[in-house]
Amino acid sequence: MKRKIGLYFLSLWLLFFLTFIITIQIPFCFEKEWEYIGTSNLFKNNIVAFLSIIFIIIGTISFFDFLYKVKGTSELPFKIISIEKRDYEHLTFLTTYIVPLICFNFNSLRYLIVFYILLFIMGVIYIRTDLFYANPSLAILQFRIYKVSGCFVRNDIRNNVILITLDKLDNSDEIKYIKLDDRIYYAKKVNNE
Repeated sequence: MKRKIGLYFLSLWLLFFLTFIITIQIPFCFEKEWEYIGTSNLFKNNIVAFLSIIFIIIGTISFFDFLYKVKGTSELPFKIISIEKRDYEHLTFLTTYIVPLICFNFNSLRYLIVFYILLFIMGVIYIRTDLFYANPSLAILQFRIYKVSGCFVRNDIRNNVILITLDKLDNSDEIKYIKLDDRIYYAKKVNNE
């Protein structure tokens, strides 16, 4: 559960980065007689920007945790029987969730409350429906998504398995994998070692 929450923050990296750019207010003064506005005023004027930085840091930690997880010991390999590319799901997530949220009015308290409520509700849905694999940040980092059926140990056929991988996969490839969830695996071609 903790890993899924972290991957949710990772999926919103772009949103938090854009929110930071939109909301940051740093006073610049190029005159001789200038005065520092104070740390508390700087923080008060940039609460949303500072929260965005915190969420970016959480996403970064989550990414390194994901890399650590996928370097673990893999399960016994399986052979792909059928395969379907699902890379479009990255774009679907981006256009459905991130682009509309960046259009909020961050100067209004009501809009900010609605913004964070929506982020919370999206996170709950994202985690409960296991959509953490449709992560646009992973797409930027060159990960691919496939939906496969595979022949596992002792001719155990599993259908609708989601694979996240850096490799380009095809039918009949032999795959070693690490379970991220019941039906979502990090995969690597056996012959890529």
